[in-house]
Amino acid sequence: MMRLLALAPLFAASLACAAPVESVVDAAGPLGPLKGTLLAPATPAGPVALIIPGSGPTDQNGNNPLGVRASTYMLLAQELAARGVATIRIDKRGMFASAAATKDANAVTIADYVTDIRAWTDSARKHTSAKCVWLIGHSEGGLVAMAAAREVPSICGLVLVAAAGRPLGTVLRDQLKANPANAPLLEQAMGAIDALEQGRRVDTAGMHPALLGLFAPQVQGFLASAFSYDPARLLAGYRQPVLILQGQRDIQISERDGALLKQAAPHATLVMLPDVNHVLKAVPSSDRRQNLATYAEPGIPLAPGVSKAIADFIVPTAP
Repeated sequence: MMRLLALAPLFAASLACAAPVESVVDAAGPLGPLKGTLLAPATPAGPVALIIPGSGPTDQNGNNPLGVRASTYMLLAQELAARGVATIRIDKRGMFASAAATKDANAVTIADYVTDIRAWTDSARKHTSAKCVWLIGHSEGGLVAMAAAREVPSICGLVLVAAAGRPLGTVLRDQLKANPANAPLLEQAMGAIDALEQGRRVDTAGMHPALLGLFAPQVQGFLASAFSYDPARLLAGYRQPVLILQGQRDIQISERDGALLKQAAPHATLVMLPDVNHVLKAVPSSDRRQNLATYAEPGIPLAPGVSKAIADFIVPTAP
């Protein structure tokens, strides 16, 4: 008996250090299944969070074929699992593993993504027995999370990471103006944003080639949908817990956005992270090239403090 008692602390330590369990999960999509990856601690008794990806063809790991290979969501899932939080990271309808969910990944709206979040929360609760699910929305995913929070039941609360506090048309204007190289494009770009905000299609004939990817006819419906939402209005009056996480080296979303979200939801917790950029990597200087270089480096870990801030907020308030 004494020998068994002596081994008990070692056995407990081995359980604490056990590797998280990863599995492929799905949710109901419009034409076929939505796919994602559940990463759960070896002892899955803690909270469950859904990681909602940012704009464009961004996959469940946080990468896209346009040059982003930072693996932000995969790294975040791994760090949160080590802190006792299970996550499901997802591929958007029509993209990557969720390609069968719809025929055209571009023919979507924010409302469609909200429908998918409802399906994912149902799936998450089924796979984990959680009473409610946290939404972790990164960048554009933060807008989707705020829109979903008003319509989807069983949401524990929101974690808004590098999320805009202004309409996305306004954010896009500022992003384009911030780069001096865009000066020759600004007149056409501003006109296109104005039209889409009014729900009108943009004629791309004669448009500068550098803008065709941004305002391609096949994505204009989605842009018009996204531009119609005001994040501050969505968040105003929301009573569940909210964490706003904003990096101070983010060259896409500003500290002002975090402050506006906090103003809309005074009960929210606002955490500003110094030297953290949009893909949640550490950037010690204001050098833009150094900042952008981290977007293509999966080997760089997440900046210190990112996963801790999220876990410290989620775990104590988990039901």
